[in-house]
Amino acid sequence: MQATLTSSDNFRDDVVLAARDISKIYGSTHALKGVNFDIRRGQVTTLFGENGAGKSTLMKVLSGVITPSSGEILLDGQPVTFSSSTQAREQGISIIHQELNLAPNMNVRDNIFVGREIMGPTGVDFAEEERLTRQLMAELEEEIDPLTPVEDLRLGQQQIVEIARALSVNARILIMDEPTSALSAAEVEVLFKIIHDLTSRGVAIVYISHHLEEALEITDRAVVLRDGEMTASANRNEIDLQWIVRHMVGEHFDLGAPPEGYPFGEVALSVESLSVPGPGGHMAVDDLSLEVRAGEIVCIYGLMGAGRTELMECIAGKLRAGHGRVQLLGEDVSDFSIARRIESGLALVPEDRQRDGLVQTMSVGENLSLASISEFIRSLVLSPRREKLLVDDSIRNVTVKTASGSAAIGSLSGGNQQKVVIGKILATRPQVILLDEPSRGIDIGAKAEVFRLLAENARKGLAVVYSTSEVGECLSVAHRIIVMSKGRISAVFDSSVSKERIMAASGESVAA
Repeated sequence: MQATLTSSDNFRDDVVLAARDISKIYGSTHALKGVNFDIRRGQVTTLFGENGAGKSTLMKVLSGVITPSSGEILLDGQPVTFSSSTQAREQGISIIHQELNLAPNMNVRDNIFVGREIMGPTGVDFAEEERLTRQLMAELEEEIDPLTPVEDLRLGQQQIVEIARALSVNARILIMDEPTSALSAAEVEVLFKIIHDLTSRGVAIVYISHHLEEALEITDRAVVLRDGEMTASANRNEIDLQWIVRHMVGEHFDLGAPPEGYPFGEVALSVESLSVPGPGGHMAVDDLSLEVRAGEIVCIYGLMGAGRTELMECIAGKLRAGHGRVQLLGEDVSDFSIARRIESGLALVPEDRQRDGLVQTMSVGENLSLASISEFIRSLVLSPRREKLLVDDSIRNVTVKTASGSAAIGSLSGGNQQKVVIGKILATRPQVILLDEPSRGIDIGAKAEVFRLLAENARKGLAVVYSTSEVGECLSVAHRIIVMSKGRISAVFDSSVSKERIMAASGESVAA
């Protein structure tokens, strides 16, 4: 897949939106420090940076979600002030947020047109909204019924709805903050075609992604933010992957290696002939068996629809098995509730941290201690001292970057929010930890920290199972790689396997 955006050459020097000396301060935190940033008509400007670098903050400033502490925004060369995202949208600026901003109890059509309903003679013209929604889904090559409740869609489909809503505005400046984090390779390819079409019509795109190789395919110009400051910018023909990593983190980064120098313990997790029914009558997981030993790290790789998430959620107790059983340290836990499995030492870090992993109205500390709350209660009274000790230990152990445990969870970057979810599960002292796409939407530095955490805990005897749809993440800390395809195990490899063999086993086409 290669996008060549030659049509943008006509608009090479046409700056449509610019940030000048933009700063944003939250208490003692300087999220942005005098940033200058240009968005050019008909081009894709890609913004790189670690979690917490200020990327999303800058985009929220430019799209009217928040106001800067100082500096100015220029639209077509003229100073503008946005007091809301609605004002920015009226000026043709639309944003696809990193964390999905959908109403799960509303259907797809209503999510796309909420707040800007199409009115007819007798009220809202639902038929026209439905027609336009079907048209958007056709452009995105998705068979999603406009009347389907969003909560019934898988995460990747919800991301498609978020993209469709942004496209429906007919914006002239479109900001895409992690638009592909839950999309399959085929869905990414369709999105890139749409981006090519938009830029050919003069639409300016700002593209933020932690998938560095993917972003290189689509970009015209790259900008790197680090600790709230712009550290580098260059045209596409002047950069490569090493250039991006060097300016993001200051050194070459890898995701680690399988921990060595200790023997594995007894079988901690045993899955026997497990089947999980999927929609439409087929088996999402089909007669699957596996074992994981204490201290072992196992990666489960597969494309979208391979059954990875269904397997994880069934083992954790969220989905019911149609057949088979799950054993934890020799004990059959197949009929245990989620809470009882956590109590027994089996817990899941879910794929969607916003919906399933965090409580947005709670603080960082309250989220960290939530799964262990029974430890702080004596005679129906909560012990704040014991809770604070656990929170402080967790923040230190999983290296959460936060002012304190009382900070709002929403004030953290995506990578630090993910560490909170992992810290919450580790605080329950599990025997087996399951992680479904643990690196979704986090940068290369945060990924390395997450995998370092997994390796450290495996050395202490924790059995680790993580799933991924990024083949590069298989070859990090995993001792063993299990490849899934159509609900079954199609191959098992050790850590010496090549990316090409993993991809071939999953049914993914491998370029010659």
